[in-house]
Amino acid sequence: MVGVNRGYVDLQVNGIYGVDFNSDSLQSEEVASVCCRLRDDGVAGILATIITDDLKAMCHRLRRIRVIRGESESIRDMIWGIHIEGPFLNSQPGFIGAHPAWAVSPAECDKMERLLDAAGDLVRIVTLAPEQDPECNVIRMLVSRGIRVAAGHCDTSLEQLCAAIDAGLSMFTHLGNGCPLWLHRHDNIIQRVLSLSDQLWIGFIPDGVHVPMLALKNYLRLVGVERSFVVTDAIQAAGLGQGTYNLAAQSVIVDEQLATWSADRSHLIGSASNMSRLVNNLRMSIGLSDADIERLTSINPRQILGREISVN
Repeated sequence: MVGVNRGYVDLQVNGIYGVDFNSDSLQSEEVASVCCRLRDDGVAGILATIITDDLKAMCHRLRRIRVIRGESESIRDMIWGIHIEGPFLNSQPGFIGAHPAWAVSPAECDKMERLLDAAGDLVRIVTLAPEQDPECNVIRMLVSRGIRVAAGHCDTSLEQLCAAIDAGLSMFTHLGNGCPLWLHRHDNIIQRVLSLSDQLWIGFIPDGVHVPMLALKNYLRLVGVERSFVVTDAIQAAGLGQGTYNLAAQSVIVDEQLATWSADRSHLIGSASNMSRLVNNLRMSIGLSDADIERLTSINPRQILGREISVN
């Protein structure tokens, strides 16, 4: 169990316990309720995650998070900032995942500025596809402002990935996801990222759905817990079980295995797991020690965010 003075830190939460952070009608009361439940779960802090949509809609949702967070100390204590995932992603089927392909665009500094302005000073991580930022201008802009840049939902070449790292990219978002079911058996984005794992923080979703636990065990052995972290990628359905839910304008069907399917069952949309369930998977299915689990769920995410670690 993670020490009570530390608590879990989840860098990717789209919503949870019936609340969708990507809803245009998000209310303070429901966010406050979610924060209380997260605290009861042993979570110390999260990044509310806003995904790809029309730029105007994304800006509205970012402003809403900023306003709600500003209204309550208890919400501020739980929501440490914002993770923007998109809209500068690879629009090809499989790589785009649950993000609407019609809303994807090349990375442009003026578009990024609009998103940052809407969020105030709350953006901590931006996930983009480096191939959408070929000159690395957006990456450099974000890094210069102290914002972590992660690659994700991408089919970046090794050369592009190296150039992005040289420009300051330092993370990869949920490795093994945001890519097609069928890839070249050797020359693929997973292998390219693993080859550079000594230069990147690499995230995983250990829900047993997004990545088989056997594969996750292999990934962790190669990358090492020192450079890995886990996220829930939770959506509104997380913690509620089987049923039909939403993420922004998308319908999500959660089956008996807690897999989160699009309405046509073509791809997964986020996760229906909370951090406690992920921790149990890491312990029971992979056999990680409490110390390794704490590193993946608390110490490393804090280090990524530059947050001090309590030693009390």
